[in-house]
Amino acid sequence: MKQHLIVEVFRSSKHDGMYLYVEKSIGLKKIPEELMARFGKGISAMTMLLTNESKLARATPENVTKGIREKGFYLQLPPVKDEYLLDLYKTPTQAVY
Repeated sequence: MKQHLIVEVFRSSKHDGMYLYVEKSIGLKKIPEELMARFGKGISAMTMLLTNESKLARATPENVTKGIREKGFYLQLPPVKDEYLLDLYKTPTQAVY
């Protein structure tokens, strides 16, 4: 089944890499208050025609469409940091000679 949806993508003002996909005609009106409190101010990143053939960086068009149809939005979380990168913050930063 062909599905076309005009979506607006908002990036979070509080979290790098966090995005909300919503139906353009509805916007952020139906987003739960708790989510908006965590997400921060939605900064419009782009508007696009979403089809099953759309190429998205870290989501599938099917998942985005399903989320918007069922909940009114699709939330894309930032990528998980690699464990070894987290270890960089645990190591002492002072040089020892």
